[in-house]
Amino acid sequence: MGIGKTTVSQILKKRLDRAVLLDGDWCWDGDPFVVTEETKEMVLKNICFLLNGFLHCSAYENIIFCWVMDQQETISRILSELDLSGCDVTNISLVCSRQALEERLGSDIEKGIRQPDVLERSLERLGRYEGVDTMKIDVSRLSPEETAEVIMGGSLLFDMKQPYYNMEMDDE
Repeated sequence: MGIGKTTVSQILKKRLDRAVLLDGDWCWDGDPFVVTEETKEMVLKNICFLLNGFLHCSAYENIIFCWVMDQQETISRILSELDLSGCDVTNISLVCSRQALEERLGSDIEKGIRQPDVLERSLERLGRYEGVDTMKIDVSRLSPEETAEVIMGGSLLFDMKQPYYNMEMDDE
C-alpha cells in the first residue's frame, strides 16, 4: 500500500532479538499477479502454515508479520488458525494521512516502482483501517526508523484502539 510496512518490519527484524519476518505478499508473489477467491484462500493458507512454523521453531523469539490487513475478518481468520499458546500478539496498523499516502505513492509511481492504479486502490483501503481492532500508528510524519522506535519503545502505553500521534504533529 505504500505506508512503509515492509521497511519498518525489516528494521524491527534487525533490532529485535531472535527475530524472523514474514511479508504476506511473499506468499503469492506471482507473475502475472492474479487475485481470485482461489488465490486469496491459497495465500491465507500459506501465511498460516509459515507463521505456525515460526511459532513452533525455538530459534525465534519475535515473529514479525506484515501485510495489508484492512478487514477484521482477515485478521481474525489468521489468528484463529495459529497456535498462539504462550505468545503475546500485538496487532498494529500503520496509517497515514491521504496527503502523505499520495506523496509516498506518487514518488514510487514516478520511479517506476509501482503502477499508477495503486494510488486509487490504496486510498480506498485507507479508510477501512478504522474498522479493524488494531493499534493505529499514524506515520504521516514519521520516518521508518522513528516508527520502529515507537513500536519498540515505551510509546505503546496508551489506549490500544486510539491512534498514536507524534506530539509535534498538527491536526490535519
